[in-house]
Amino acid sequence: MTETTSIWKPSWLIRIDQWRKEHVPNKQFTLALSLAVGFFAAVAAYVLHWLIDEIQLLLTAGFDNRTFNWLYLVFPVVGIFLTSLFVRYVVRDNISHGITRILYAISRKQSRLKRHNCWSSVIASALTIGFGGSVGAEAPIVLTGSAIGSSLGQRFHLDSKTMMVLVGCGASAAIAGIFKAPIAGLVFTLEVLMIDLTMASLLPILISSVTATCFTYIFVGSESLFHFTLDGEWEVERVPACILLGIFCGLVSLYFIRTMTVCEKLFARLGKYPYAKLALGGMVLSGLIFLFPSLYGEGYSSINILLNGRTEADWGTILNNSLFYGNGQLLMLYIGLVLATKVFATSATNGGGGCGGTFAPSLFIGAFAGFFFSRLWNINEVGIYIPEKNFSLLGMAGVMAGVMHAPLTGIFLIAEITGGYRLFIPLMIVSICAYLTIIIFEPHSIYGMRLAREGKLITHHTDKSILTLMSLDSIIDRRYTAIDKEMSLGQLVTVISMSTTDFMPVLDNAGTLLGEVNLTKIRNVMFRTELYQHFKVSQLMTPPPSTLGMNDPMEDVMQKFDETDAAVLPVTDTDGHLIGYINRTKMYAMYRKMVADMSQE
Repeated sequence: MTETTSIWKPSWLIRIDQWRKEHVPNKQFTLALSLAVGFFAAVAAYVLHWLIDEIQLLLTAGFDNRTFNWLYLVFPVVGIFLTSLFVRYVVRDNISHGITRILYAISRKQSRLKRHNCWSSVIASALTIGFGGSVGAEAPIVLTGSAIGSSLGQRFHLDSKTMMVLVGCGASAAIAGIFKAPIAGLVFTLEVLMIDLTMASLLPILISSVTATCFTYIFVGSESLFHFTLDGEWEVERVPACILLGIFCGLVSLYFIRTMTVCEKLFARLGKYPYAKLALGGMVLSGLIFLFPSLYGEGYSSINILLNGRTEADWGTILNNSLFYGNGQLLMLYIGLVLATKVFATSATNGGGGCGGTFAPSLFIGAFAGFFFSRLWNINEVGIYIPEKNFSLLGMAGVMAGVMHAPLTGIFLIAEITGGYRLFIPLMIVSICAYLTIIIFEPHSIYGMRLAREGKLITHHTDKSILTLMSLDSIIDRRYTAIDKEMSLGQLVTVISMSTTDFMPVLDNAGTLLGEVNLTKIRNVMFRTELYQHFKVSQLMTPPPSTLGMNDPMEDVMQKFDETDAAVLPVTDTDGHLIGYINRTKMYAMYRKMVADMSQE
């Protein structure tokens, strides 16, 4: 049974489902499911971070902070190797680019995610990150939470609109559970997954976020991932510095996205050679971690050093375990090199066969970028003094806003996870400036750019979203009467008398479309029996106004109908073989129905 077919259910579950349909309205049932999604997402987040912590503790507990450690050259390679074996022989499916896969499922698979995504990403990312992979656990957990919502929706045969909401519930619950930030979870779903803010979607997503947050408090207590105390009150004189930091973060985000794209293409060329990918990725990753141990794992300990340091000695601890240990005067060089190489470590991790996301790397790079900017500002005394720790925090929001194209997520997430609400104004300034900078160069986020190139990305533009959700395959009419070009007019009239369409495709023996005969254009000869043996189909056929491809975006399909004013257009494969026809009336009827469905609360 494939993942997209209906899920088998035992008889007792069928009876429960029937009772539910009769006694529980769909809206209330969706709310109940959203609560369940929130709970399971919180459990998944807790399990993943527990696994990562235990693996890292087991591997690095005996390391000497005062010198470098040769095992940094071994552990990351082992982690990538184990992850690739798990994916290849156990999962047997691609689980990389978690959030991109969610966006694709929403736009092309009616929000249906495969059931193994409920657990496979947790195990794979735990192996990758625990052994030192320089990626984040957030994207795998978001994929896990969304898969839980999708699986529940499939289990109860819910419609695609409700499935989309449940997928959004899983994503918001994952972010809320990881960071104990329910508002950020909600905003992330609205900004990144492009689920529209209506009352039908807002309440379930809020319930999932709050549920996940509450259970995370139960599981791990009130301790936050990041510890931060404000260094002085924010002053309006720091607005220019905040604007410049936002622009700097936008440029750093551009560097991150462009470099990662280039690295992904490089590893994609080695697709048929998994061991070559492992060798290249492992060599790059282990070498970088050996030189800069801050790149090991998610890097949250290094972020906390930047957020809590007050003296040079405090910040100097970030040099522990490295060749730079004891050389505090090289701190800025170390920070700059880590900032520049993090993207290569992240790309090497995923490209070599590991599993992880870019959420944590965005926070990591943001903290280092904020510290680097503020230290340069203070060294050169270009204006009023700006606290490094405060600007490290602001940098996290800025780079996140730039990489994800999600300024609101950056603002609320950083404010919630650090309690830095007194920096709300500068958080907004930095995030907005970073976003305005990055969109000059990149119109889509790092998650959506791959799908956007193929016309498969859902946006908040209702018309474009509906066209993206529409499936060309679902409206193709494969019932047609093909004719041969050597057929006489008399034979053609006989075929027409048994046909139910006004058009007939002319095909060769291989099924290639040569042209078509339109009844409205041959009426002047088809009733003149004396001409039946004087005309052949080859003389009567005309080329179609245009042809469609199976992979054509619906926006292009609509445009071709508008340009040609045709009633029907043929759909062919890449070799020109006819697949079927698209009827303009049927297509617009589906479009209007989807508009009506999306408009309902």
